[in-house]
Amino acid sequence: MQSANMLLRKIVRSPVLPFTAQHGMKKDLFPLSRTLSLSLCLKQDKSCEPSEKLDLDEWKKVMKSGLQEEVSETVSEPKELSSLAAARQTLEMWRLAGRAVPEKISEEQLKTFMECPSKSAKKKYLKYLHLRELYKKNDKRKMDEKRQRKLEAQDQASETDETKKSSFVCLWSSTMDKAYNWRAAQSMIFGQPLVFDMSYEKEMSVREVANTVRQLVLSESCNRRSVDPFHIHFCNFKEDSLYQREFIKHYREAWGRLLITVTDQCYTEIFPKDKLIYLTADSPKVMKTFDHDKIYIVGSMVDKSIKTGLSLARAKRLGLETAALPLEKYLLWSTGAKNLTLDQMMHILLTLKDTADWKKALEFVPRRKYRGFVNKPVKELKKTLDLINTLKLGKGREEVEKQFAKNYPKK
Repeated sequence: MQSANMLLRKIVRSPVLPFTAQHGMKKDLFPLSRTLSLSLCLKQDKSCEPSEKLDLDEWKKVMKSGLQEEVSETVSEPKELSSLAAARQTLEMWRLAGRAVPEKISEEQLKTFMECPSKSAKKKYLKYLHLRELYKKNDKRKMDEKRQRKLEAQDQASETDETKKSSFVCLWSSTMDKAYNWRAAQSMIFGQPLVFDMSYEKEMSVREVANTVRQLVLSESCNRRSVDPFHIHFCNFKEDSLYQREFIKHYREAWGRLLITVTDQCYTEIFPKDKLIYLTADSPKVMKTFDHDKIYIVGSMVDKSIKTGLSLARAKRLGLETAALPLEKYLLWSTGAKNLTLDQMMHILLTLKDTADWKKALEFVPRRKYRGFVNKPVKELKKTLDLINTLKLGKGREEVEKQFAKNYPKK
């Protein structure tokens, strides 16, 4: 019996207990039967020291902590499901319920979906992705049909004529691309600057930012193909912003080779304030002529809710001059707001820069928004309509006819 007690003392005094206490080893290290026999033998031993009792208490604590860890692990495992996996399960449930959900969704889009503040915002975002996916499928189908028709036309055409035509097209496209790039490179040195204010990301949704970038891509392409292009500046452009991610989606590797200036500085830090003019539809001042010495600023914003006064307030806060296009002076406006897209603004400014003809420039305004061009201001047209109405009523017919003949003599 004494030899057994001595053996047990050596086991208790060995560094197993500190090792298990330090590394949190579980109860599987020693079976329960051994621990019970160990405790019985220690109780029978009357010559047990206080340090040995403390070691036994430490062993009990280790055993209890191991049990608690196992229980906590089994309980916390279903709670620690990935948030992305949970979001994908929600999408699958909504798809089975018949809601508008895209078939394929990326991890970035899934994170954006999780960051939506409300359930209605999540539904709208998913509907936007679903419609976008349908548009892409439709475009792909059209491209396939166009490619098929082109292949059929190539089969019908003669081989000699087709080879001559294709070689000419390849030669023309490569030569013109070099010419366009040369003009854009010259504009960065000698061209008139045109600033796009990129500080409106927080005021727009993800869909509106995507539409803005799409219009900016069209504007850059239109400017690069013009006779005398602008030197485009993207000011207040933040790194790793939603703007940049959308631009990389469109341009891919060509984003770093664009012949434009991209900076996070404000335009007031780059150009003198007396040369800056902020173009906004809310400005009380109407633009009369295009000034080649001025630097025009266009807000890079597409808003479906028509947030009036946002760009005007920013221009006033910076102490800049503002101007609006003379739409009412040259167009008989019909319906809709007087806000134009960014690519339409680029077409108008390029035409004004080349020709200084408002009628040619405003032809890029969508025809659904106006009834036609006018040679006189709208106020005079309203007077003419009032005169016609009085003529129909027959009140003072002779006087009205004299006044009408005086104001509008025959040519």
